[in-house]
Formats: sequence, C-alpha cells, structure tokens
Amino acid sequence: MLKSKTFLKKTRAGGVMKIIDVLEDPAIRNVIVLQTVLQEVRNRSAPVYKRIRDLTSNQEKHFYTFTNEHHRETYIEQKQGENANDRNDRAIRVAAKWYNEHLKKMSAENELQVILITNDRKNKEKAIEEGIPAFTCEEYVKSLTANPELIDRLACLSEEGNEIESGKIIFSEHLPLSKLQQGIKSGTYLQGTFRASRENYLEATVWVHGDAEENKEASIILQGLKNLNRAIHEDIVAVELLPKNQWVAPSSVVLQDEGQNEDDVEKEEETERILKTAVNEKMLKPTGRVVGIIKRNWRPYCGMLSKSDIKESRRHLFTPAEKRIPRIRIETRQASALEGRRIIVAIDGWPRNSRYPNGHFVKNLGEVGDKETETEVLLLEHDVPHQPFSQAVLSFLPKMPWSITEKDMKNREDLRHLCVCSVDPPGCTDIDDALHCRELENGNLEVGVHIADVSHFIRPGNALDQESARRGTTVYLCEKRIDMVPELLSSNLCSLRCNVDRYLCLFFHKNIVVTILTDSHEQLLSISPHRLAFSCIWEMNHNAEILKTRFTKSAINSKASLTYAEAQMRIDSATMNDDITISLRGLNKLAKILKRRRIEKGALTLSSPEVRFHMDSETHDPIDLQTKELRETNSMVEEFMLLANISVAKKIHEEFSEHALLRKHPAPPPSNYEILVKATKSKNLEVKTDTAKALADSLDQADSATFPYLNTLLRILATRCMMQAVYFCSGMDNDFHHYGLASPIYTHFTSPIRRYADIIVHRLLAVAIGADCTYPELTDKHKLADLCKNLNFRHKMAQYAQRASVAFHTQLFFKSKGIVSEEAYILFVKKNAIVVLIPKYGLEGTVFFEEKDKPKPRLIYDDEIPSLKIENTVFHIFDKVKVKIMLDSSNLQHQKIRMSLVEPQIPGISIPTNTSNMDISEPEKKKKKLEK
Repeated sequence: MLKSKTFLKKTRAGGVMKIIDVLEDPAIRNVIVLQTVLQEVRNRSAPVYKRIRDLTSNQEKHFYTFTNEHHRETYIEQKQGENANDRNDRAIRVAAKWYNEHLKKMSAENELQVILITNDRKNKEKAIEEGIPAFTCEEYVKSLTANPELIDRLACLSEEGNEIESGKIIFSEHLPLSKLQQGIKSGTYLQGTFRASRENYLEATVWVHGDAEENKEASIILQGLKNLNRAIHEDIVAVELLPKNQWVAPSSVVLQDEGQNEDDVEKEEETERILKTAVNEKMLKPTGRVVGIIKRNWRPYCGMLSKSDIKESRRHLFTPAEKRIPRIRIETRQASALEGRRIIVAIDGWPRNSRYPNGHFVKNLGEVGDKETETEVLLLEHDVPHQPFSQAVLSFLPKMPWSITEKDMKNREDLRHLCVCSVDPPGCTDIDDALHCRELENGNLEVGVHIADVSHFIRPGNALDQESARRGTTVYLCEKRIDMVPELLSSNLCSLRCNVDRYLCLFFHKNIVVTILTDSHEQLLSISPHRLAFSCIWEMNHNAEILKTRFTKSAINSKASLTYAEAQMRIDSATMNDDITISLRGLNKLAKILKRRRIEKGALTLSSPEVRFHMDSETHDPIDLQTKELRETNSMVEEFMLLANISVAKKIHEEFSEHALLRKHPAPPPSNYEILVKATKSKNLEVKTDTAKALADSLDQADSATFPYLNTLLRILATRCMMQAVYFCSGMDNDFHHYGLASPIYTHFTSPIRRYADIIVHRLLAVAIGADCTYPELTDKHKLADLCKNLNFRHKMAQYAQRASVAFHTQLFFKSKGIVSEEAYILFVKKNAIVVLIPKYGLEGTVFFEEKDKPKPRLIYDDEIPSLKIENTVFHIFDKVKVKIMLDSSNLQHQKIRMSLVEPQIPGISIPTNTSNMDISEPEKKKKKLEK
C-alpha cells in the first residue's frame, strides 16, 4: 500500500480525462493538483476542468491546488529547444521533488510522502532517476487492495488500445487532423456534426457546418457500418462525398442492434443490403463516409450490462439507454453484481478491429425499473442539471420574512387596486402570469398582462444568476419539477398566487396535485399577498385593436388563482357576475377576436397529443392515462401571452437593434412537407405548403364528413414537418420571422420563473423604459449569442427529458393495466412496420411485421403513395386499425410499449383478441443458450 498523501500529475489534459472517474471515487483522497495540470485541462476540456474544480471544493475529498507556476522555488523557465510539453513535465517533477523536501523540513518524524502519478513512461523514468516516487495510475490503483472495484474504472489509455484478439480490420483508418483540415479547406472533405438515427443503427446524418446557402445540401446521409466508421452521436467529423452513382435515399426500415456476437460483421453486411432497395431518383440524397474525427463529444452514458455467456469472462457488453449510442465493451470483475442495474460507463477508444468501442465502468445508479433510478437516468442522459442549489447560490436569496419596501416601489407603479387573477393548470405553484380587463371611462378596454418580476431578485452576474443561466429552463417531469430557480422564488416570492391560497401544492406534471400543510411549510410562504410584477398594458377598443401600449414595473395583488376549468365555469355561469368573472368574460371575448385575426394572417393551428396521468396518492404510480382536455380559457391565456411577447419584442428591438434576445421559427424546407403532401393525396385531398397562410387554409379545408378525426391527424403530421424554434441575438441574424405564429418578430417575456431567456428580456425591457440600468454583458452580442446557444440546447434537452418521463410512466401504467385493445390510426408507413397513434391515450407506437425466429411475411413497400402491402392487405397513412397494447419486458434495458395488430385480420400476423392479460416476461433465450 502506498502512503496516504498522493500527488496527481498528468501532462496532457487527455490523460486527466482518462483518470477523472477514478479521482471522483470516494476511496481517492489527499490529492494535490498542480496549476500546470489545471491550466492544461482548462484549455482542453471545460467539463473535465469543472469536475476537477468540484473535487477541490469538496472538503471531504481533501483535494488541493498548488500554484507551482507562481512559486519562486517551483517556477521554471522553458529551455532552448525544449517543447512546451517537456517543459511542463519538468515543472511537475520539480514541484513533486520540492513538495517532498518541504514536508521533510516541516517534521523529521513526518512519514507522509508525495508520489507522482503519471502514465507517461519517459516522465516516470526521469522522475525515478531524480529520486521522486512515481507510479502509473494503474499501478497505484492496483495497490489499493481494499478497493478492488477501482480497477474497473481505469480507462484504456489509447484510442487504438486494447485490441481484441481476432485482429480482423473492420474499419478504415481515420486521417490525421492536419490532413482533415487541409481537405476541408480545399473542399475535398466537409465538416459537420454526426447525428445517429434512433430508428436505424446503420444510418446517420452529418449536418454540415456553415451557411446552408453556401452548401447546397446542408446534410449528408451515411449508411452502413464502414461508412459510419466509428463516429459516435454528436461527434464533429470530416466526411467525403461518395460519387453520385453511390448516393442512397433515407431508409424506411426500422433496425435495432440486437446481435449478441459482438464482432460478427457478416450478418451486419447482410442487414445493410436490406437498406439498399430501388428508389425514385428524386429520393436520392448526397451520401458520404466518415474519413476522420475532428472532435470527440463523448460523455458518460447510462445503461445496462449484457453479461457475457462465457463463464468467468471479465469482458462484457454494455447497452446504453440512448439508442443512438453503440454498445460498449467493458472489462469488469463485478458483472454478477451489476446485472439488472442501471450503470454509467465512459468510452475510452474505438479500435479499427472492433465492432464496438472500448470503455470502463464508472458508477452504479440503482435497480432497473426503480422510479428514482429511472428518473436519475433520464436526467443524466438529457444533461439536465438537477443537483441541489449550492449555498453560494442560496446566499443571494432575500431574507425571510420578505415584504415590499419603499425602495422596491421606486420606478414601479402601484396596481394593487386592479382586479388581477391568474389562470393555470391544476396544482401549479410557479405562477408566472396574471391578467386583468376593465372598461375605461372613454368606453375603451384596458387589458393587462402582469408577469412575475424575477429579475428584481436575480441580479446580473451573481451566483444565483449564473446558475439560472446554466440551467436555462425548468424541467417538468411526470412526478417531479427540476426548478431553474430556488423554490423560495419559484413557488413563493415570485409566484403570482392569490392571498386565499394558503396551502402548499406539491407539483406533479402541472396537472396532479397533492396538498400538504405543515408548520414548516407555512413558514416558507410569504406573509404578504402583494407581488412585484412587470406589466404590459394595452388600451383596446371592443374589436381588440390596440390603441396604446405601455410597459411598467408594478406591484399587484392577485384576487384569484384559478384553474382553466374554474375560469371556464365562471365565464359560462349564468349567475356569477363578480368583478373577476366580468374581467374573464372581457378577456375571453377579446381573445377570440385576436385568435381569429392571427389565423387570418396565416398563423398555424397545429396539434400534438399531450397526455395526463392520474397518480395514486400513496404509491404515486399512474392509475389512469388520458389526453389533456383543452378549453376556451387555455386559448384565452395563450392569446394574451402571445400578444405580450410580440409587443415586448417590438419594444426591445426598437431600443436594442443589435442586442435584442428574440425567438424565431424558420420556415421548413419543401422536402419536410413530402410526407404530408403524399398523405393528403392518398385521401384525395390537397395541401398547399408554399406559405404558412396557404398551409393553414389547406388544413382548415381538409375535412371529411365520414372521417372527423382526419383533420386532427393532418395537423399532428404537419407538426412533425416543422423546424425547431430557436433563440437568437438580433445583431447576429437578419431573419426574425416566426413561421408558426405568422409574426415578423417574437420573443419570450411571459415565463421568467421557468425560462432564463425571459429574464434577459425583462432586463432589456427595464433598461428600455428607464426602470433599471444596463451592464456590459447585456449589450455584448457575441456573449448573447453564446447564451442563446446554451438556452436552445437546454430547451431541447428539457423536451426530450419530459418525453422520456411520459414514456416511463406510460410503461408503469400498462404494467399494472395489462394488455388492452384499442383503435388506432396509422401515422407513418415503413418498409417493415407501421407507426400508429391511439387517440384515447395520445400514445404513439410501432407495429412490426417482421419478428426474429419467425417466418418473414411477404412485404411490398411503395414510397410514392406511401403504402405497405402485407400478404393481401394494403396499409395507407391514416388508415384505421385495431392494436393490442402491452408492456414488453423481454429487454430490461429497453422496456417498451409493444403494439401488435388485431384488425384487420392477416393470417400469421394479427393477434387473436383473447390473448391472456399479462405482459411479456423476460426472455428464456439466454437460458436455453446456456443449457446447450
């Protein structure tokens, strides 16, 4: 066993990245990180640098930094002819030697010894020659006999290292970076982001960097294992375009990597032939192959271990939860203990002669299927920051009890006399917005949208502001809310709740309420019913035409916190005529006019099925699953939020033409609409996609008396054709248009409790009206563009995390419900499957027609219609079918809702209606294989 005082060294940041998982283990303590090493890591990898900084700030770990570059006895000059790396190696040895001598001088009885950890063979030899105790990371870890599990966390040290025994070369060599850069410069190669397909593990798309106008095709298709050439989802790659006679069309086959033989590529080549079928020449897309990796964007991956069938084997395959990531080979001595557990694995490299990359075990998260474990997995997989807020962040919260002071009222209008109310989903505690409507003496109407003044509490640049910016958005899961700001702000001081609501509502998916009241919770609630707001107030005539607009910081007192259903009941009631109800009726009447006018201008009314879970109050398991019901009041609130966002966008752009944070929705390219056009044509309808207005009118006219649900299906399909809306800085872009809303300019102002973009917009608006002062970052368009990039990423990840949470809870629901049969409609037709939507549950799933170890049916796919003929039955998009829904638990890693065809009846394909009411259990295949 080595002495307890250890010394961390790695001259290359890549080396530290290889051992960071070991360093984070609780068994590793008393480590000194040199400034030389820290600087190199900072330059090479921001995430690893942050992980090391987190270690140095963890008092229990006893990690220390030593500023050897600023110490007179350890600083060294670079010698003539010495490269930077050799100089840094020498600096580390000098610091290690000095530290040992320093400890001896402190006390002759001091037995502590500094050791140098390095994986650089030459540096280790030189250190030993100079009398410095030095070890490789592997040597040191193996010496920790009390912690044998640490060996699993050691990374393979080279990209091509740890070659498998077969030695058969599968992939072509990656070109060196210098050749890639020359090729990109000359136009021989194209640089882009590698995006693996979720549906087909043998297909990917590379989104080419740069202006799409400069590159005639903004994306390149890659098909086949060898053309993917060891690239992993989100890597930055260099691709070479193949000759036009080798171009392919995007595959319509659903393929999942289910092979058990980790290096059997012959079957892979057989599978690849399925992709290459005759297609119309118009369908062909630019196709290429990966020739090199410019930047690896690997991260730790959550998933499960697939234990090897070979007894006593230490080599096993890890299957990531994210289907776009290939399986990873790891070596571990804990395979039996890790079976049936969710674990984290990191990739170390991908040799040319290996079907899969090599990696190492990092962490055991917990049992598969456990709600807490699965929630942790989906948060980690979608990179959702979810750690508790640090003390540094919490220190910037206002002291309780809090109330509005005279200082707070400076540059603020007192609107507490107005009849303001909020309308939200049931159980909502983070109430951003409230509304009022009243008649003025001149006969016109005054309408106000009042938004929580979060920017009053979150000041620029402090730890609370930085953490909110990093998180970017609140993430709503089915049973949990990951707040962007601490709860004291989100559910209390900033929340525009009325004074009547004195209980604490625990939030579950914005539609499930559990009410709890304790003394400690009551103490959390602010005594004052008054709230600080940022108000957008219009004077309108009764035809909803805006006559005046003004913005002011304000103080309000919400008179009611209503649900959509409660607000609707008031509007519809023949007996209620109080001020709140009159205000709501006025708002609803104006909202209908505003909506009609928006649609006339070309705004799209699209559809996306949203599900609502009803939870058991004790177990919190889902006991019912329904699609959400939308009322007039939902639309009422939406219309005024849209109007406020547009009004604020115009104002901040007037004042900050180069620095306004705006939101745009790009028009989809014509190719996006191909599936929608074909689908409508198959139903003898026509859809025009030249403009948003033409599309909106087409969708309005696409009705069928015999098929009332058709219009909803068309709108759902149209939603899938849309581009992603994004934040951007006005000084960095010329196209401001929001396609879906048919608005020339738009931003987000109305949800600052849950969106950081809105906080920036509040700050811009406050400066514009003279209610607050500016600061340098607010008018730096490059910093604002970087902020927008993070916000777009966080919003996208939040959406994916929310969908994953819904998918998991849907599995729990059908696990308890068993097998059910329901009517469904076909959304997409694939070469070997149909994708269906079940209106009752708002649930989408795939019905496969080819199953392993079963006779293959005769399938004829026609991409032009599109249709799929199975035996003598033809399926088209929007056809009505009946399916059986069940939980398929045969693959613990990817438990899924499985759908099978019931009607129409196809011999050998359809399932009889009297199938037993139980889910598919774990497979016996593996056991049978072992018995042989």
